[in-house]
Amino acid sequence: MNPLLKLVLELGPLGVFFFANARGAQLAELFPALAALGGPIFIATAAFMVAIAISLVVSYALTRHLPIMPLVTGIVVLVFGALTLYLHDDLFIKLKPTIVNLLFGTVLLGGLAFGRSFLGYVFDSVFRLDAEGWRKLTFRWGLFFYFLAILNEIVWRSFSTDFWVTFKVFGIMPITFVFTLSQLPLINRHSLAAKEEKDS
Repeated sequence: MNPLLKLVLELGPLGVFFFANARGAQLAELFPALAALGGPIFIATAAFMVAIAISLVVSYALTRHLPIMPLVTGIVVLVFGALTLYLHDDLFIKLKPTIVNLLFGTVLLGGLAFGRSFLGYVFDSVFRLDAEGWRKLTFRWGLFFYFLAILNEIVWRSFSTDFWVTFKVFGIMPITFVFTLSQLPLINRHSLAAKEEKDS
């Protein structure tokens, strides 16, 4: 898939979520049916659900498969979004990042406990690392997912809904990007390609 299109499909739903929350009142005026959903966060949740469903459908139509992480995230968004709208309680959409990150962190660290580096199955086509490299990288990503879960809990419990939405869209991505860059030394040390080049 074209990298730019992939980025749009992955980040587009978050952009829709932020825009719908920021402009919820105006959207309700333009489309009176949306007013029945409630405040901006509920309109944003509905828009987020539609956007992520479209993203998954387009991704599958183009590639004939769905990566496990976007698929799991999409399912949790749809389930917790539906609970948010049905019960009219934004607690559920705020808990979604916590649940997703705890799930990913538990799968990665749980896999290590049974001698499996599941991160290697996901990114094997991107990086070629030795077994120790995959173990270390999986362990670090597992802890990082737990960190994101705790951070989400702190933010939504301590700040306003608008701040939480902004942080979710514009805070998590830079933090994840910095963490990813910080893992490059480990990836380089355990890269099979680098070792093969050195040996030759």
